[in-house]
Amino acid sequence: MIAFEVLRRAEAEGAYASDVLHAELGARVASDNAALATEITFGVLRWRRLLDFLLDRHLKKATAQLDLPVALALRMGLYQLRFLERVPARAAVNESVELVKRARKASAASLVNAVLRRASTEAGEWPAGAATESVERLLPTKLDLADRLGILHSHPTWLVERWLQNFGESPTLALLKANNRTPNLSCAVHDPAQREEVFAALKRAGLHVEPGQLLSAAFASSGGSPARTESFRRGSISIQDEASQAIPLLLGVKSGDVVLDLCAAPGGKTPPLVRAASRSGLVVAADRHAHRLRVMRNQFERLGLEGVQVVELDAARGLPFGRQFDRLLVDAPCSGTGTLARHPEIRWRLRPEQLSEFHQLQVGILASAIKQLAPGGRLVYSTCSMEPEENEDVVAEVLAGAPSIKQVSQDAVAKSLAPHLIPGIDPRNLIDADGQFRTSPATPHTDGFFAAVVEKQ
Repeated sequence: MIAFEVLRRAEAEGAYASDVLHAELGARVASDNAALATEITFGVLRWRRLLDFLLDRHLKKATAQLDLPVALALRMGLYQLRFLERVPARAAVNESVELVKRARKASAASLVNAVLRRASTEAGEWPAGAATESVERLLPTKLDLADRLGILHSHPTWLVERWLQNFGESPTLALLKANNRTPNLSCAVHDPAQREEVFAALKRAGLHVEPGQLLSAAFASSGGSPARTESFRRGSISIQDEASQAIPLLLGVKSGDVVLDLCAAPGGKTPPLVRAASRSGLVVAADRHAHRLRVMRNQFERLGLEGVQVVELDAARGLPFGRQFDRLLVDAPCSGTGTLARHPEIRWRLRPEQLSEFHQLQVGILASAIKQLAPGGRLVYSTCSMEPEENEDVVAEVLAGAPSIKQVSQDAVAKSLAPHLIPGIDPRNLIDADGQFRTSPATPHTDGFFAAVVEKQ
């Protein structure tokens, strides 16, 4: 089964499930099978802790301590039993047994069969993502709030603890629930004049299209893969979360500007910069990894973008440019805690100490970047993280040593974003009093992004 191999690679090799799925689900895979494989893959990743808690009740050794193929087969089987009504219980159990046999773990087949049969008859069902009495009464009576929420909503305790401290109980609960929902498949139309034509072509291809939540150029797609359509192949659309689409718009790039996209790969935020700068401007797209630069070049070729200067460099070690830039985007590498609905495997890989490691890296990159900012120039620092150490703390530390760099006011940031929003949306709902852009998976159901906008006096 495709889902089994994707989950195996995600855990054993550290691969991203979405990337492996994209490679595995070629045109030869029927759409129904592709949808089921996707559902099981992401369902198991999102609900892993809760699945393990329920499985461990029937095991002598914890699920996480079993051989990986056995643990995956048990998780997949239980996920189908508990969350997928369309999969018969017998089929879910039998398929999991066959998986361990094909993985050369036949000695565990009887264990998988027995555990899943007992689990399938265990009383109590609950709607995905909701804690109910039927589950809560299985928990130990003396369990603190972070552990209880961590099990019921399948997040690591340390992450729940810090969100409770940073956001409070109600926002944390909303965030946990949002991270276990299937995120919107958001896309962008690159030429507003072709919007209706593109929508008509996507509908003819069998996709269902709905307007975006924030941006006039955005839309949500379902019922198929936009990447398989002619509109995608010819560069009329791209697949990108709405919050991510908003980040380059905060720069306010004008025709003729010289622009640096410092952590550009895989290239999703560069195209609007190129179009805004026009042929009279210059855009440099940089990244430290050669393989990611190759992906970015392919993206630019699909979109028909010409004249982008692609540079391989390590921004944390200083920049080699002899000139300054009018506009500079630093979409920094980060923990990704704002993308746990889209990349659920991150919640199981991330360790608390990595937040300070990311902080140091981000400070180094931003400190290098502001040295290249021209007088009167604007810089946007962004992450897809929910953590203060990677967001406002980075900006505060760097700006403390750069007196000529000031954060842009809420009204000025709103002015840059407003022309791109759906009519009726107040940009100040997305921008706090310090002029910092923020979104959350809980509302408006995008990825969680942070951006600070600064200018050189």
